[in-house]
Amino acid sequence: MKYSLELTAFACGAIIMILELVGSRILAPYVGTSIVIWTSLIGVVLGSLSTGYWVGGLVADRHPSKKVLSLVALLASVAVSLTALFADKILHLLQENIKDIQSLALASTFLLFTPSSILLGMVSPYTVKLKVQNLGSSGITVGQLYAISTVGSIFGTFLSGFYLIPLFGSRNILFVLSACLAVISLILYFSAKRLAAATLLPLAFCILGITQPTNAGIIDIDTQYNRVRIFTDPDRNGRDRVLLQTELQSIQSAMYKDDPHDLALEYTKFFKLGKHLNPAMKDSLMIGGGAYSFPKFYLKNYPDARMDAVEIDSGLTSLARDFFFLDQSDRLAIFHEDGRVFLNKSSKKYDAIFIDAFSSISVPFHLTTKETVGRLYNVLSDKGVVLVNLIGSVEGSHGRLIRAEYKTYKSAFPQVHIFPVYDPYYGRAVQNIILLAAKSDEIPDFNSEDEEISRFLSHRWTRPIPDDVPILTDDHAPVEQYVFSD
Repeated sequence: MKYSLELTAFACGAIIMILELVGSRILAPYVGTSIVIWTSLIGVVLGSLSTGYWVGGLVADRHPSKKVLSLVALLASVAVSLTALFADKILHLLQENIKDIQSLALASTFLLFTPSSILLGMVSPYTVKLKVQNLGSSGITVGQLYAISTVGSIFGTFLSGFYLIPLFGSRNILFVLSACLAVISLILYFSAKRLAAATLLPLAFCILGITQPTNAGIIDIDTQYNRVRIFTDPDRNGRDRVLLQTELQSIQSAMYKDDPHDLALEYTKFFKLGKHLNPAMKDSLMIGGGAYSFPKFYLKNYPDARMDAVEIDSGLTSLARDFFFLDQSDRLAIFHEDGRVFLNKSSKKYDAIFIDAFSSISVPFHLTTKETVGRLYNVLSDKGVVLVNLIGSVEGSHGRLIRAEYKTYKSAFPQVHIFPVYDPYYGRAVQNIILLAAKSDEIPDFNSEDEEISRFLSHRWTRPIPDDVPILTDDHAPVEQYVFSD
């Protein structure tokens, strides 16, 4: 095939970027989507590619043959397919044995993506060696091949980010990449006449891999922003629930099968304090829709109120409609955009704002900062309140994010309180914590005749909160350091 080396350079450049982007989705349920995982992924892949460049150059000088390059592509195909087949098992094992999130991210990335990245890195120097005919034309030949490879990387980046990941599962994409590498191997090895028959093997392998069954009873879907798992599991009382996960450490949304509008997670029930603290609540904003558990409850129980819900991932909204009984309502307006972007341009006034956009290992820093808090203050009505779901402790090293958020909200709001959801007495307990900020100077009413509301109010933290962390700002918000500190 006349342009087999150019095709190889282009395809491998694309596959490297697709592999890296898909890798982030494979790792996300185990280590999150914070800067920690991107640092690990980018660093390990770059290190592996540099190793591949070095080794590839050495091998190319000693064995300058298309058949050897074909073997490299074939081995890369095998490495990618093994990642697709065993990634979840390896990640489960690592998660059970490595508790430090940075070490887990590095170990996971190294084991899953180092072999394939090294082999893909070997391709560039090998194609150069085979393509260069004389030193007089080496400059333009090297430049052309690197340009072709880089164009392939650009193509792979846009293809995976805009189309492949939202439309197909991460595992399926890896099998397709494996098949593509196998085809490249065959193109390099066989003559054109034998190529058509030879490509049937990787095609069959690809179909076999894609059709392998996943865990029974689990729906595993990739959206544009998340890898989502949906499954059923009863609560401790045996009441059946449908659960949604975007990371394995926690449940992001839940719904009771026998009552889709009931609140199945304890922390979401604390959002009922919004109505107690501002009885005139009519217009509310929710940042972080997920499966829309609280918006559904809100619409059913507050028939005179309306809500704007901001969820960046339209895929989650579609899943909420398909699996969590989210119905159309003229009292619920859904905006698919970033919460901070929405706040920056909003001129509407809200009586209550509910924020449920943080998880135990993924914290969008730009929603934690003084600038965001200032925008929240500005879009609240005079009696308005903000309720934020956070995860951490009040005291100890695991409470640094909680204390930083508390201090940040105190810089703008006259009244700020925190409510540990499960254990209101032990300050070092890591749990859901509801932060309440009130715009009014008036002391909130922390008493209620309603038994459930009274129980929630009794969880208010009244002991001193250590002042040992700075206010979070857009310029400096080390949320990953706070979340993952020991």
